[in-house]
Amino acid sequence: MGIYLSDRELAELEPSENGFRSPVPTQIVSNGEFNPLPQTPEQKRVEARVKELADTYGAKQGMDRRSFLRTACGMAAAFVAMNDVFGRVFDVSEAEAASHEKAEERAASLKGQFILDDQTHFVHDGYPQEGILGLANYASEHWNPALKDQDISMYIYKFENYVRQIFFNSDTSVALLSGAPFDDSSWEFLTNDGIHEAVQVINKVAGGKRMLGHALVTPGQPGWMENVDKALETLSPDSWKLYTIGDPLSAKTKYPWRLDDEKLVYPFYEKAVKAGINTLCIHKGLMPADYEKSWAGVWEYNTAWDIGQAAKDWPQLNFVIYHGCLRAFQEDPAANLAKFEETGEIQWASDLAAIPEKYGVSNVYAEMGTSFANSCTANPLFSAALLGTWIKGMGADHVVWGTDSVLYGSPQWQIEALRRLEIPEDMQKKHGFAPLGGANSAVKNQIFGFTSAGLYKLNLKADYSPLPKDKFAQIKEEYRVAGNLDSLRDNATAGFIARAV
Repeated sequence: MGIYLSDRELAELEPSENGFRSPVPTQIVSNGEFNPLPQTPEQKRVEARVKELADTYGAKQGMDRRSFLRTACGMAAAFVAMNDVFGRVFDVSEAEAASHEKAEERAASLKGQFILDDQTHFVHDGYPQEGILGLANYASEHWNPALKDQDISMYIYKFENYVRQIFFNSDTSVALLSGAPFDDSSWEFLTNDGIHEAVQVINKVAGGKRMLGHALVTPGQPGWMENVDKALETLSPDSWKLYTIGDPLSAKTKYPWRLDDEKLVYPFYEKAVKAGINTLCIHKGLMPADYEKSWAGVWEYNTAWDIGQAAKDWPQLNFVIYHGCLRAFQEDPAANLAKFEETGEIQWASDLAAIPEKYGVSNVYAEMGTSFANSCTANPLFSAALLGTWIKGMGADHVVWGTDSVLYGSPQWQIEALRRLEIPEDMQKKHGFAPLGGANSAVKNQIFGFTSAGLYKLNLKADYSPLPKDKFAQIKEEYRVAGNLDSLRDNATAGFIARAV
C-alpha cells in the first residue's frame, strides 16, 4: 500500500513476492502500516537451513525444492530450521520433515481443532486503487525492470484468492471479514454493504456459518453516525471495526479520535449496547519507523492511552484490541528481546496487558494479527515473550487469534507456529509466565477459537462439533483424498519486504 512511504523508503523495499517462498517467511513482511526491517543474520541462517533441509529431504521424496516446501514436510522443515537457529522454541522433529506419513499423520490429528480467525481482509473486484500494488509498480520502474514481465495483479488481494487461502489452504474454521477506513473513501477495501454481501455469499455456498462480518465505524467523518444507523437497520453486523488513528496509512489524516471521548463516541456505544452488538475491534499499534516525527500529533492515537477508561465506563462492551497494541519493530528484533529481558516490558503491548489490573476491568482483549506473524518469524523468543506478556496480564481467555490474511498469504503457517510454540522454561521462571502447552492444549484452544466463539455467540457443540461437514469441508476433503492439497499451497505473501543488499 505504501501511502506514507517516501521515495527513499520505497527504494529500500521490494514486493514480498520476490522473496524466498519458504513455508514460513524468512524475513519481516509489512502490510503497509510499518517499515519492514532488513533480513537479520539469524533469518538468513534460517533461510539457508530451510533450503538445505528441502534439498536433502525433497530429493529423497523425488521432489525439487519448491515442490517439497509446499508439503506438510516442508512446513515442518521450516520450524526445524528455526529451532536450529533460535533454540528449541517450536515443537517439531526432523522426522516430520523426512517422512510424509509422519507429517500428514500430525496434520490429520489436528484438523478438528476449532480456529476462528478474527482479522481477515480482501478487496472488492472493482477496487480502483492500483496504489495497493504501488511498491511493485515503483520497483519495476526504478530498480527492477524484470518485474514488468511478471504478473503483478490485484488477484492476490481479491475474493477468489481469499477463499482459496483461508478456507482451503488452512485449517481455519470461521473467518471474520474486516475493513479499513481512509480519509479518501476510494481506498476502502470493502464497504459495509460489501462485507455483508460477502458474508451472505460464503455462508450460503458453504451451507454453514463460515464467515462473520464487521461494520466499519468512522467517528468524526461526515455522516458517520447515519452509517451506524444504516448498519443496524439493514446489515446486522457481528461486531464493529474502528481505527482511532483515523486513516492508518496517512500521517495527514483528519480524523483521529479517542475511545474515551464521551461527546463523540459514547452515543455510538449506547446504540451498540442497545442493539446487542457488543464487540468492538479496534486497531492499535504498528507504525512506520519515524512515527514520532512523521506522525507528530497523531501517533499517540494508536497507543493504549484511551482504552482503560472507555472499558471501565462501558463494561457491557468487549474491546478487542487488534495487533495487541504492539509497536512494530524499529530495530533488530534481538535488541527488542534484550530490552524485554532487562525490563520485562514490551513497548505499547505491556501498556495494554496492564489495563485489567490498573482499571479493574475484564472486557479488554489482545488480538494477535500481524504482531504474531512478524515476531514469530523475526525472533520466536520475542514472540514467546509477547504472548507471555498478554496472557500474564489479561489471561489466556483474553488473547484471541487473528492473522491479517490474505496479506500474509495462507494463514496456515501462522496456525502451525502457534501450535508448535512454547515459552522456554527459563523465560517462564524469570517472568512468571505459564506454559502454552501442546498443539491442542487448553490455552491454545482458548486462543484459537473458544474465546471468540463466546464473543460471537457461536454454538460449538451444535454447529462445529465435529467441524462443519459443509461444502467447503467436502471440497477440501476431496483434494486431500486425491492427494492434491499441496497444489493449493503456494507459500506466497502479499506485502513489502526490505530489499536485499
